[in-house]
Amino acid sequence: MKLLSTIFSLFLGFSAYTQNGAPPSAGARGTAMGNASVAFDDLNGGLSNQAALANLESIQAGVFAEQRFLIADLNSFSGIFALPTNSGTFGLAVNYFGFSAYNEQKIGLAYARKFSKKVSVGAQVDYLNTSIEEYGNRGVITFELGMQFELSKELRFGTHIYNPIRTSVNLEENLPTIFKIGGAYTPAENLVVAAEIEQDLDYDTRFKMGVEYGFLDVLDLRIGIQSNPTSVTFGLGLNLKENFFLDFASAYHQVLGFSPSIGIIYRK
Repeated sequence: MKLLSTIFSLFLGFSAYTQNGAPPSAGARGTAMGNASVAFDDLNGGLSNQAALANLESIQAGVFAEQRFLIADLNSFSGIFALPTNSGTFGLAVNYFGFSAYNEQKIGLAYARKFSKKVSVGAQVDYLNTSIEEYGNRGVITFELGMQFELSKELRFGTHIYNPIRTSVNLEENLPTIFKIGGAYTPAENLVVAAEIEQDLDYDTRFKMGVEYGFLDVLDLRIGIQSNPTSVTFGLGLNLKENFFLDFASAYHQVLGFSPSIGIIYRK
């Protein structure tokens, strides 16, 4: 347990801003592309920018699992469900991070809709609960907002803000407030280049970039990079059947090692 506590403390020192209810990776697809996902227009994108849900035309559901640095007790699990209607798209997103002695849960209710053919807006109300062994549970409520702009068939921009009201976890600590802006460029039908800037008010700016290349609508190869801390990411996506898509990814940190992840999406 002492070794785990030491590793966990080191982990928090490198990436504390990725926890405390902050938007999770946009599935294994987002992980593989350096988490440059604010302009994604698919279900994965709905995990990091709710405006993406407005682009969906059918019921979709997905699950995503990640093991941080191959440590059994540092697991993250996410799930998302989206229901498009004539009045917009409604979504439910859940996330769990941690282990028995320390874990965080997040439940989000989302709504997104298009205000024109080129502008999408999304919002999500979040309930966050932190559980610490011997200290009990504490729950708080916050929200997040996102927008996407389709400048052309090839170019899409997105923005997102998490916890703009600086909700407090306790008297000494606030939830992170995180702003993201980025774009996705599709110069060819089978090629996507994405880039993003992320600013947590309490940490240095992060830069992210990823590339996705598809083969015959069956296989997608992905690679990416992100800063602060620097990590290289990579992965692939498989079109299993008409309605099922399977994604594998991993991020590599030069000190802490690999963080593998897997995701599966169902489209009705």
